[in-house]
Amino acid sequence: MKPSESLKIDAFSMRIGDIEDVELDRLHALSLSVGWPHRAEDWQFLRDVGQGFVVLDEIGRVLGSAMWFAHGADFATVGMVITSPRLQTLGAAQWLMKRIFDKVAVHDLRLNATRAAKRLYLSLDFQPEKTVYQCQGIARAPALAGSGTRGDIRVLDGKDIPAVVALDAAAFGVRRAALIEKLFAHSVGYGLFKGETLSAFALCRPFGRGHVVGPVVAESDADAVAIVQPHVFDHSGSFLRVDTHMKNGEFAAFLSHNGMPVFDTVLTMSLGRRLAEFSGGGVLPAKAYALASQTLG
Repeated sequence: MKPSESLKIDAFSMRIGDIEDVELDRLHALSLSVGWPHRAEDWQFLRDVGQGFVVLDEIGRVLGSAMWFAHGADFATVGMVITSPRLQTLGAAQWLMKRIFDKVAVHDLRLNATRAAKRLYLSLDFQPEKTVYQCQGIARAPALAGSGTRGDIRVLDGKDIPAVVALDAAAFGVRRAALIEKLFAHSVGYGLFKGETLSAFALCRPFGRGHVVGPVVAESDADAVAIVQPHVFDHSGSFLRVDTHMKNGEFAAFLSHNGMPVFDTVLTMSLGRRLAEFSGGGVLPAKAYALASQTLG
């Protein structure tokens, strides 16, 4: 049974609209209403790489949103699930999620849940996976270069995209070629090459209050530090953010010591296949050290 296109709630009616049909300033106002840092430009990037719904009231005000980002036929991440404060306890978010289920019924789904939203996703059978540590602050240039890694670091360009896509797939478990290509268009990237082989990379792009570093893929903490270090130098004295599953170890310590302590946490949750069941299908010993974003995974 298909979910309804409209919902009557708290003495007024809401209807579904396509997120592509809404002006960016109205989406920006929605995220501001719940304290999220997304700029209008961040919303536009997400619309370029994903699909979504908005919730509209009788006079066309935007009261909620939900988006999904498909990678292949069987997997998608879900994000930007927002309801205005007046609707957060009235079932609007669940209504939006059921609309997404109707659109992506055959997918394994992954999302990053705020503490306030965890109960909603548990009620929809999402399973907890890993904590994401939102590390951010005014970046400080490292006093010393990282140690324990071998290889050459250089700026990435278009010819490196296939190698980045392959390394990202080995770490994330799903091939995200279209997303990586879009990220390249908005990012500066550094790659660690061991011989002719790309063994680590880190992308950095404008986002929110400053810049976000991610995704970051590497074989070891030392390599992850080495590949993020140039971005920290580039943005020393300005706001920098990294979303990582790493609670301890050299990489987590590096972020904290260089101006990006843990600010908040969210919880990675899955519906369908669990994280451990995903495989990039290759032999590369790659590990995801930072997300592209909490929305994109």
